[in-house]
Amino acid sequence: MSAAAVPAVGDVSPRRAWVTDLPVLAVAVVWGASYLAAKGITTTHTVVAVLVLRFAIVLPVLVAVGRRKLRALTGAQWRGAGVLGLVLSGIFLLETYGVVHTSATNAGLIISLTMIFTPLAEAAVTRVRPSAGFVAAAGLSVAGVVLLTQGGGFTSPSTGDLLMLLAALARTVHVLAMARIKSVRDADSLSLTTVQLGGAAAVFAVLAAVPGTGASPWSTAVGFGAREWAGLVFLSVFCTLFAFFVQMWSVRRTSPSRVSLLLGTEPLWAAAVGIGLGGEQLGLPGAAGAVLVLAGTAWGRRAALVRS
Repeated sequence: MSAAAVPAVGDVSPRRAWVTDLPVLAVAVVWGASYLAAKGITTTHTVVAVLVLRFAIVLPVLVAVGRRKLRALTGAQWRGAGVLGLVLSGIFLLETYGVVHTSATNAGLIISLTMIFTPLAEAAVTRVRPSAGFVAAAGLSVAGVVLLTQGGGFTSPSTGDLLMLLAALARTVHVLAMARIKSVRDADSLSLTTVQLGGAAAVFAVLAAVPGTGASPWSTAVGFGAREWAGLVFLSVFCTLFAFFVQMWSVRRTSPSRVSLLLGTEPLWAAAVGIGLGGEQLGLPGAAGAVLVLAGTAWGRRAALVRS
């Protein structure tokens, strides 16, 4: 289903709709590019340090912008957002360690399975059986991942592939937790996000202080050159700050379904950036798997929207 086929909220003209769509599409592009950017500045020994630095850039801005509404949060809302922050820290750790050990293309495509896992998990929790079309789409996506992780030949999935698969599952847990923790349902979106990111940053800071978890944030920052700093600023400013504000802005001007469909192009951009700029190779099985993942997630998203 094309974005134009999803009705916008109210009587938004096609021209005005594209004014809203383009920034959302830009978010999908930068998110797709984030895997190659993270891979370019991160090693196994600097994962935690890079995460600390990434959040250190963006958190002060979020706190400054939303400080008044942060004070209005109740104790229950702080606790609920804190729990979500712990889950979020696990997602970032899995994704960042994962992308270090696999290609940016694989990372972007495997993480897209969240769009399949989430409705399946929701169906298990609510005991509402998913449609036959959705189940078929999920099977297609899983088959695609199996082929994708083979690259040029049939081998065991890499450690990075498995970590990205766990990250997709963790994203699913995060989405379900946001829906089921009652205290955060009515919380201000900016405040909720700030507390979550702050909680995740606290986890990273604690891990960075533990011996044996890799290089310190300070030594990592000192060792960065212009290219690494550019990558870090891109991840922090564009992939976190810009992306968050665009989502906040767009959902008030168009339909959530339209936003979801546009953001769902993220794996396509991840593959394009990984192959076009990163020089990555998929091989014939991997290329076939990429097509199946994209087709399966698109089909599954459409089936989920129709059912809802």
